Amino acid sequence: MSDIEKIKQLRQSTGAGFKDCNSALKESCGDLEKAVEILRVKGIAKASKKMLRDAKEGVILFSGDENKSSLLEVNCETDFVAKNEDFIKFVKELSELNNNYSSDLEKLDKSIMQNKKTVNENLVALIAKIGEKITIGRAKTIENINTKNFSYQHSIVKDNVSKLGVIVSIENIVQSDKVNSFGKQLAMHIAASNPIALTSDRIQKEVIDKEQELISEELKNSGKPEEIAKKISLGKLNKFKEENSLMTQDWVMEPKKKVKDIVSEISSNSINIIEFARLKIGE
Repeated sequence: MSDIEKIKQLRQSTGAGFKDCNSALKESCGDLEKAVEILRVKGIAKASKKMLRDAKEGVILFSGDENKSSLLEVNCETDFVAKNEDFIKFVKELSELNNNYSSDLEKLDKSIMQNKKTVNENLVALIAKIGEKITIGRAKTIENINTKNFSYQHSIVKDNVSKLGVIVSIENIVQSDKVNSFGKQLAMHIAASNPIALTSDRIQKEVIDKEQELISEELKNSGKPEEIAKKISLGKLNKFKEENSLMTQDWVMEPKKKVKDIVSEISSNSINIIEFARLKIGE
């Protein structure tokens, strides 16, 4: 086999560039197996350097069905790579594995992909091949008893790959077209309105405390009497809770009504919103 043929075979098997393959073959004295090992070691070193850089672009992937659904975030450095065929192929398979492992990222990292290598090994190889930092970010799986999951994806890159994904779990006794339509619209509402909790009492204390701190700072130099400032502060905080809780948000399809009003209108079907997840690149 000629040197050119060896370089071609090495490129096909590793995905590395011409110069790297040529250098590895010279270092291994033409031994293809040793050359693969050399590239792998160099690839890991190259990948380690890439991991020091920021990865603010990427994709959100949806996988699963109406009973069990997952969202997975995979980050990279540029939008160009987020549309790369090798990247898309990797993340789509990764997404299915993530749903199987219920978003347990530790298990996902060690799981075996179709090429018989672990997720981590494939990730390192992809970083070396593409030349950008790639990381597995946030993940969420929703699976509840006697519920149906509804999903929505925005800014779709390809198939189940997008820039924003939503899953919402709804419990209802009677399945109907009305409930199904509401579920789909609710997922779209969550994508647009970005609630941080289902109800105000579920907003994390740290978030409330931070908002209270910002409001207090805003009113500090207002010159208003203390009692009036307290009332204004309470009003602002209550408004914050209302606007950021799903049930009390204005319904995007009919802003004069709240989400809870729409739920009440179709309450004959005994629906109950259990939980939701929303992931967006850059947030």
